[in-house]
Amino acid sequence: MPNDVLKCIKSRRSIRAYRPDQITEQELQAVLEAGLYAPSAMNQQSWHFTVIQNRALLQQMSEETKAHLLNSGFPRYRRLLTNPEYSVFHHAPTAVIISGVEDAIDPRADCAAAAQNMLLAAESLHLASCWVNMPIYLFRAENGPEWGKRLGIPSCYKPLYGVVLGYKTDKPAKTHPRKENTINYIR
Repeated sequence: MPNDVLKCIKSRRSIRAYRPDQITEQELQAVLEAGLYAPSAMNQQSWHFTVIQNRALLQQMSEETKAHLLNSGFPRYRRLLTNPEYSVFHHAPTAVIISGVEDAIDPRADCAAAAQNMLLAAESLHLASCWVNMPIYLFRAENGPEWGKRLGIPSCYKPLYGVVLGYKTDKPAKTHPRKENTINYIR
């Protein structure tokens, strides 16, 4: 008998097309709070969230990320990266960069749990969302540390993941079937 949480998990989709209007402050705070309540190793809560809602800044970050990746030899993404219409943030009005304390026990797992909580909270609020990792390459570029300072990311934190948020442009596609034979029982 599915409950609301299970329905939310099963209905969440990665959305890559957004309406231009900004999400409300109440919706944003609910999503961020869900991230703050994620599990973390030894309850270190080793994350830091940087919310970006400035469209010009998101565009600049996207362009610099694309340039860095093109110069880094990512042939798999060449078609996307050379498309002037492509945005590493999928033109979402809100992006959240999730950074982890570098010397924490397991910041990658902590921040991944926070990202998943945010995605599920967004779905429960009928928001569109997508986990985006391409923008993180900006912080690995030569001027990456300057970007960290510009965005106010504390120096002991490393950007690990990104989540974009907005409103859906249309109804998401149906769920793909789940792969079979991915569970092994030992009883």
